[in-house]
Amino acid sequence: MEKFSEEVESQGRMVTEAPRHRGLDENQVALFRQFSAASPDWHRNIATRLTRKVDLHLLPMLMLMYMLNFLDRSNLSQARLGTLEDDLGMTGTDFNLATSILFVGYILMQLPSNLLITRVTPSVYLAVAMTIWGVISTAQAATRTFASLVICRFFLGFAEAPFFPGAIFLMSSWYTRRELALRIAWFYCGHSVANAFGGLLGAGVLGNLSGAHGIAGWRWLFIIEGSITIFFAICSAFILPDYPATTKWLSLEERAYAQWRLAKDAGEVDVADASSIKEGVMLALRDPRLYLFTLLQHCSLLSQTFQYFFPTILQTLGYGNIETLLLTAPVWAVCFLVSLVVTYTSGRFADRSIHIICLILISAAGNIIVVATLNNAVRFFALFLLPMGAVPAYQIILAWVANSFPRPLVKRSACISFTNMVGNSANIYGTYMYPAVNGPRYLAGGGATAADALLVAVLAIIVRFVLQRQNRKLAERDTFEAGELRAQPRDPITTPVGFRYIL
Repeated sequence: MEKFSEEVESQGRMVTEAPRHRGLDENQVALFRQFSAASPDWHRNIATRLTRKVDLHLLPMLMLMYMLNFLDRSNLSQARLGTLEDDLGMTGTDFNLATSILFVGYILMQLPSNLLITRVTPSVYLAVAMTIWGVISTAQAATRTFASLVICRFFLGFAEAPFFPGAIFLMSSWYTRRELALRIAWFYCGHSVANAFGGLLGAGVLGNLSGAHGIAGWRWLFIIEGSITIFFAICSAFILPDYPATTKWLSLEERAYAQWRLAKDAGEVDVADASSIKEGVMLALRDPRLYLFTLLQHCSLLSQTFQYFFPTILQTLGYGNIETLLLTAPVWAVCFLVSLVVTYTSGRFADRSIHIICLILISAAGNIIVVATLNNAVRFFALFLLPMGAVPAYQIILAWVANSFPRPLVKRSACISFTNMVGNSANIYGTYMYPAVNGPRYLAGGGATAADALLVAVLAIIVRFVLQRQNRKLAERDTFEAGELRAQPRDPITTPVGFRYIL
């Protein structure tokens, strides 16, 4: 009890020492002092009430939006099992190009969009972006040539770019570091649900609507999924919250507490105008850890490129188109459940690196088994291991990035978008790792993905050592001797007192 009181007192002093440059008014300062003096039971009660409200208002909508985001991005792999390639005259590596071109547009818009979100209303911004990508996704149904499909895919990536880093950024503006990993897991579950639901929807559409009203089944797939996206995009503008300080469905006390607990967790209040965009970008680019995390996220995304060819790989087991699409559902359902368990334990034990290493090794084993045998039962089992290891590992990496660049808000936004931008460049060349001529083993793709998974494990170890070393420096900095700091004077923007990196 005494230890807790001393901790909240010191944190309360930290966030009330200089309210002017921290962006706080006098009422907030007074509330922050009250919070610092409150009992542990009071903190538990209000934190539980607050997180429940935030979870209900934020997570379901973001999960649904991400499910539709990934569905509109990956439905090309399901359309391929219809007559897409024949209707558009696609040959050779045309499908690989149509898949990879999306990420060219996606990357170009990453950094500008995530910096812009700190200066506009996030709920409206994400809703508008979603509406635009829904319209473009629907328009793919009208393509008559391969060139027109490539153009649509490029602009689809351009329109989808703001959502994913924007959603991660928005969640990091609401949740503490311990809470964020599990919430990102729930959010990213939209990815697994999209793969499972997409297979079921693809099977239903291709199996029942092919030729209906003279329209090919793959065109119906784009029309139906795009229309659903547009509908929920409009709904999201009225449902998504923005930031704690401006949210109407929280009381004044809850709004202040939402800010206070983030300040206690990261050492500084999350204020949108605390730094200029230029200052935030420069702070990000001068931080060497950004480049290490970027490489880690890039390799992690490369280890997942199999998912854009998952139905094609699964079809090598000898099943028909509809059966193949149906069989993708249980694989992604298991991935969904595993994600929830491991991200909960990651948050519960404040661990990132060990979880990532163990999970990515499972994915590496799956890749090795898939290319090592043609036994159908063994290969089907191995196909469960691919996403079961790679996808949850990536979810934890996302939380690790957001945790490791806490404040100021613009720097965090720049870091999240930069890592996501460079990370997704893996999908531009990674989509060529599984050419159709390499089936049924896909030895080159599977072998390269397995090697990449091992590289992810090595990088996670390196990041852990780097952050351990940084934590030792922070501990020395925070230690007073004879009224003076042992270490050099701290930078109050980037390294607040008491902050430690999660390993």
